[in-house]
Amino acid sequence: MRSYSLIAPAKINLYLQIVGDRPDGFHELIMVLQSIELADRVIVRSRSVEGVRVHCDNPAVPVDQTNLAYRAAELMMREFPETYAKFGGIEIDLQKRIPMGAGLAGGSSNAAAVLVGIDLMWNLGLTHSELQGLGAELGSDIPFCISGGTALATGRGEKLAPLAGLDSLFVVLAKYRDLPVSTPWAYKTYRQKFGQAYPKTTQEIEAKKARSKEILTAIAYHDFKQIGQQLHNDLEQVVLPEFEKVQQLRDQFARLNPIGTMMSGSGSTVFALAESRSQAEEIRTTMRSNIPDADLELWVTKLSQCGVHLANH
Repeated sequence: MRSYSLIAPAKINLYLQIVGDRPDGFHELIMVLQSIELADRVIVRSRSVEGVRVHCDNPAVPVDQTNLAYRAAELMMREFPETYAKFGGIEIDLQKRIPMGAGLAGGSSNAAAVLVGIDLMWNLGLTHSELQGLGAELGSDIPFCISGGTALATGRGEKLAPLAGLDSLFVVLAKYRDLPVSTPWAYKTYRQKFGQAYPKTTQEIEAKKARSKEILTAIAYHDFKQIGQQLHNDLEQVVLPEFEKVQQLRDQFARLNPIGTMMSGSGSTVFALAESRSQAEEIRTTMRSNIPDADLELWVTKLSQCGVHLANH
């Protein structure tokens, strides 16, 4: 039975700007996306019977069609019916380390790994861009999760341009275990609050887009201090007032003089950037001491240039 074991890294947002509405009902976004070493393991194998079966070591993760990894396998079966008929169904084993509802793209990364794994298992020979095109049908973060690294994402988040790597930096992640934030809720609430002020003319849109130039310049020159100052996430404007604990994490991080701190994606994870592992470990230790809550999870990990890739063993 053919089987592939893949590493599916999480991502953080270093920049998330909502430019306005798109004709398709989604938001027009400008984001800087960054892979991190915190990752799930996804094992993809053929099964003798038809259909998809998903197993997960976290009982809170759905294993039906609401799971993006499940839908990724279904998409490949629809796209390549003759190959599916030849190889049979798909079994997916998710070994989770990325928390759920965290703004870290755990579900998208798992789906990206399934697409890559099936491509290998079925000998399809798809290019990176072909895999990303398939991924974009399922979710806006999936194309980035396939390629990884540091990237400028525009459109719905599916149009990617690689940026200079920042993999010398470390990051401390903080999230309350039982505090997920719904991504659709965050974007919908942002539209309700700020939709009237969305730019209407081309000139207004271009003026708004120009804001991202400062962080892009800082990344190009590896100016870490400036990167920290230019971290920006529009969704903080709706999530932080609604979720006091997320605001508290951001405030606590800010007191510890990291390079910068921000909420990732729609939350509820907040991160702090550090120049060394020792600084990151010190920040984690102090956070644990300042917030002695058993529900608070803290990770130290490193920024990465890797998207989905084969496991070494």
